[in-house]
Amino acid sequence: MTLARRLHDWFRKNQRDLPWRRTKDPYAIWLSEIMLQQTRVTAVIPYYERFLARFPTYEELAAASESELLAMWSGLGYYSRARNLQKAAILMVEMGGFPSTYEEIRELPGVGDYTAAAVASIAFGLPRVGLDGNIVRVMARWTAESGDVKTFTIRTRLQQVAQNQMDTKYPGIYKQALMELGATICLPKAPKCLYCPINDDCVARLQGLQNTIPIKIENTTRISEERTVLWIRKGEELLVWQRPPESKRLAGFWELPEPETLTQAKLFEQLGEFSHSIVNHKYRIILREAKLRGGAGDLCQWVRLDQLKDLPISTVLRKSLRLLKLDPRQQRNEGVS
Repeated sequence: MTLARRLHDWFRKNQRDLPWRRTKDPYAIWLSEIMLQQTRVTAVIPYYERFLARFPTYEELAAASESELLAMWSGLGYYSRARNLQKAAILMVEMGGFPSTYEEIRELPGVGDYTAAAVASIAFGLPRVGLDGNIVRVMARWTAESGDVKTFTIRTRLQQVAQNQMDTKYPGIYKQALMELGATICLPKAPKCLYCPINDDCVARLQGLQNTIPIKIENTTRISEERTVLWIRKGEELLVWQRPPESKRLAGFWELPEPETLTQAKLFEQLGEFSHSIVNHKYRIILREAKLRGGAGDLCQWVRLDQLKDLPISTVLRKSLRLLKLDPRQQRNEGVS
């Protein structure tokens, strides 16, 4: 039995019930693939369902205001994904439909080789397979790849192996089965080899190398920093500021002020702390209560706490609210249940 056939049979019996697997709508599939970029499945599901309920078609997404778009995305991170989604939706309106070839899908803003292949295979049945972290791991172990899987040469080789093994009759199932195997069985650490449908010819397992493959040579240095943000509240209003449209990061998002930008604030006790990571930076965020001595200035403004659920707010602000049990996302959930 071929690799694809074994994966097909295993996937049919063992796949997780995920909302984007219940549809063939290319818009909904594309949305899920964009959301799943560098984000865990469990984190994506509630965002996906809310986003699709609010923007069920690319036409409605194209017509949304940026503020509402970012508010619906707030908390998922990598906000350029949301902006690229809307840019692509606007293009679809101009084109008169969702693109149906790999090449056309690949041209959409924010879409790379893997995402284009995923949408093409799942939504349109095209014989394309891309590489994500899960598929790289499965293919590297199955072939006992001894090279660094982060390099272009090795990834090209693994891509070709995956493409050669594809069942062209069911390319969408093949792609999803590879991804599912990597996510649930062929784990980064302690892979569950006994439950794997392709373990009898997995070269890494046969050679006892399943815990050392894939090989990744890390060359990045993680930077640790400490930041203080201020909690300044007046009744039901909170003092916040909005990043300008030209900001290189989180443009349009609302943030808590910091002592360096609000020098007229008087600092009081620490309310708590939490960690926050951005790429290779790891921050220790200190949340301190403060009060204004004078006006808020031109940068900051007072916003009602119950309005925050409708605004695009930064992850630092969201974590601060959650720390104080004032999470606006929870309030949003309670409001629609």
